[in-house]
Amino acid sequence: MSRFRNVLALAATIAAIHASLAEPLSIILASTTSVEASGLLANILPQFTARTGITVNVVAQGTGKALDTARRGDADLLLVHDPDAEQQFIDEGHGSTRRQIAWNDFIIVGPSADPAHVKGGSDSVAALKAIATSQAPFVSRGDKSGTNAAELRLWKIAGQTPDVLSKEKWYRDIGGGMGQALNAASAMDAYTLSDRGTWLSFNNKGSLIVSIEGDPRLLNRYDVIELNPGKHASAKLATAKVFADWLVSPEGQQAIGAYQVNGQKLFNPSAGSPK
Repeated sequence: MSRFRNVLALAATIAAIHASLAEPLSIILASTTSVEASGLLANILPQFTARTGITVNVVAQGTGKALDTARRGDADLLLVHDPDAEQQFIDEGHGSTRRQIAWNDFIIVGPSADPAHVKGGSDSVAALKAIATSQAPFVSRGDKSGTNAAELRLWKIAGQTPDVLSKEKWYRDIGGGMGQALNAASAMDAYTLSDRGTWLSFNNKGSLIVSIEGDPRLLNRYDVIELNPGKHASAKLATAKVFADWLVSPEGQQAIGAYQVNGQKLFNPSAGSPK
C-alpha cells in the first residue's frame, strides 16, 4: 500500500508542475563522471523522461567540481560520491536533503605483469605501500573527484601525503576523468584506482587486470543531494525533487539495479538500506 501511495504522490507532483508551466520541463544535474562514463545515466534517464516528461541535462564532472557547480547555482541537483565533501557542502548550507541511491566499490587495477606483486590481494593500503616501495607507475586522476578523494585517503593511511607523492616520478597526476585515467594506465602499464562501474564498461583495458578488490575501505556510495532553497532559490528545485524522488522510488531503484554490462551489474540500489 505504501508503494502505491508513493507512486500516486509522484504522479500528483508531476501533474502539478506540468500544470504550472507551459514550456517543456528540464533540469541540470551536476553528476560524478562515473555514473556518466559507466553508461548508467544514458540507460535510466530516458526511462525517467518517458515517465515524467522531464529532461535531465547532465554536467559530468569530478565530485569536487560538481559540488562547486552547484555552489555557484549552475545546477539544480547533485549526484555525487564523496561523503566528506558532501557533508561540507551541506554544512555550508548549500544542500538540504541527501539520500543514498546506490553503491558499488573501488578497485585497484594494474598491469598483468604486476611489478609491485600485489595482484590477487584485498588489502588496498598494503598494495599502495608495495606500489610505492617498488616505484611502479601509478596514475592518479588528480581532479578532486570522489575517486581521487578516496585514493588520497588510502595513500594517507599508507603514509603518503600529496606533497610527497607529487615529487615522485612514478606517481602520475593527470588531472582528468576516470576514462582518461584508465587510458593512461593502459598506455603506461600503470596501476590506478577505479570505480568498478567505469572499469566494467571500459573497453581499452590493454594489459590491465583487477589487482585488488574486496577491501571494506573500497566501498563507493552514490548520493543524490537536493539544493537548499534558502541559498539557491530556483523555480526548478521542485522539478529536481521529482527526479531525486524517482531515483529512490521502487521504479528508479529497479532501473538502477537492472543496468548491466556484459551480464554484470554495475550498481547496487540501496535507497532502502543505505551502506
